[in-house]
Amino acid sequence: MKTGKKYGKKCVKYSLAVVLSALLSVVAVRAEGEPGELYARSAVLMDADTGRILFEKNGRDPLPMASTTKIMTLLVTLENADLEGEVTVSAYAASMPDVQLNIREGERYRLRDLCYSLMLESHNDSAVAIAEHVGGSVEGFASMMNQKARDLGCYDTLFITPNGLDAENEYGMHSTTAADLARIMRRCMENEEFLSITREPSWSFGDLDGTRSFTVNNKNAFLNMMEGALTGKTGFTNGAGYCYVGALERNGKRLIAVVLACGWPNHRTWKWSDTQKLMNYGIENYHRETVGRDRVDLGTVPVENGQRESVRMSADVTVREVLLKDGDMFRMEVLAPDRLTAPVEEGELAGTVIYYLNDQIFDLFPVRIEDGSPEIDYEWCLRRTLERWLPGGFDYSSMI
Repeated sequence: MKTGKKYGKKCVKYSLAVVLSALLSVVAVRAEGEPGELYARSAVLMDADTGRILFEKNGRDPLPMASTTKIMTLLVTLENADLEGEVTVSAYAASMPDVQLNIREGERYRLRDLCYSLMLESHNDSAVAIAEHVGGSVEGFASMMNQKARDLGCYDTLFITPNGLDAENEYGMHSTTAADLARIMRRCMENEEFLSITREPSWSFGDLDGTRSFTVNNKNAFLNMMEGALTGKTGFTNGAGYCYVGALERNGKRLIAVVLACGWPNHRTWKWSDTQKLMNYGIENYHRETVGRDRVDLGTVPVENGQRESVRMSADVTVREVLLKDGDMFRMEVLAPDRLTAPVEEGELAGTVIYYLNDQIFDLFPVRIEDGSPEIDYEWCLRRTLERWLPGGFDYSSMI
């Protein structure tokens, strides 16, 4: 195996000045140190640009998440429906408990307006009306939510309801983990419509028959708590306690904080205290580093029984920026063969370049063959023999 300096004989270790970014699907790394005592039973701080977890407290423990569910409800809606569509309210949607917009069976609304109701004031009846419109039923929409969760690598999440009310079915309870919820918010941050809706201070609308009118106001207090606050969603049920997921951008850092089971009445302010602790920890302890390279040239590797004696190997990588704190250590390992056996095809996967941060994998890149080498066969041997003994040239095709 080839590893290390000049991609050859031993692993290369770099200091803070050299680190590559983390892929969403690769294992996240916990940074040393803590942002202080937290009220939340589970919490995560994530670098939104790379998906790397900078801090966690029980971040992989499944817990109910209440109305923070609605970030996935909105994301699935934005990706699968026309916001100008017409939603007809069912009796089931109208029956949802508080918090409600108090829509009524048979009323018609524009989907966009219900999305503002969903996110600004967390209305449970609007959530069900949206789900039935987009997914055909609550169950159909939940299936779409769960598929999206799997697409994002959230394998410890189960959605049953679109509004986050406590629920359980044959597969388990409506729940997620702080790490999974951060991954979902990371994708939400890539959607400009999501950011626009969740940042709107207020929104006025009426039903399509013109008989009722509403104004909903943004209840996300975090937007006014910290400089650079981008978006977020609160949640509370008796089973979940107070929950929050939020995002912030400041000084080139984009951070996501999640707190689950962060107290019960009368402790609704604990979620804000914990969220600010997490965000300040990221702001004060991490700095950006531009790291990586555009290409790793691994030179040539001999090919046994090949029409070419050797082929070139290389790995394409990406220069990125990541958040680091003092003491973070990076090393690179190249896993590639010392020799190959024909046939070898151009573009064939031959190995992997692995990047480690604090001895945990945080990025992977494929090593590929640049040029192929077919296996030596009778035709090739005959051609080479004739070329050797008839240097003036020989029309090999005349023998076929």
